[in-house]
Amino acid sequence: QVQLAESGGGLVQAGDSLRLSCAASGRNVGYYAMAWFRQAPGKEREFVAAVSRSGSTVYADSVKGRFTISRDTAKNTVYLQMNSLKPWDTAVYYCAAGLTSDTGVVLTARGIYDYWGQGTQVTVSS
Repeated sequence: QVQLAESGGGLVQAGDSLRLSCAASGRNVGYYAMAWFRQAPGKEREFVAAVSRSGSTVYADSVKGRFTISRDTAKNTVYLQMNSLKPWDTAVYYCAAGLTSDTGVVLTARGIYDYWGQGTQVTVSS
């Protein structure tokens, strides 16, 4: 089992950068596929980025080239570096962990993730 706690959200201007952190306690993040999802007001929770157990990554088209997911197993933490932020990136960002060895597009599905954090708010002003 793993517990996840996100941090690093805040209010920024368009074009700025933020780095979100997802600190895990319990089992190491290396045992899981780890992902970031986000949910804007009135919208469904959507996939942002994921890193598989083997270390491969996958991104939503809307963030490709701007966001980078990484993990540090020594710190038991997963990060989401967000550059060139846009107003439509405004959302609550959630960290998730899944006990799967899958890679690629499978990691974009909410249903494969077993554990979720409480979320951190990111607001991007224009």
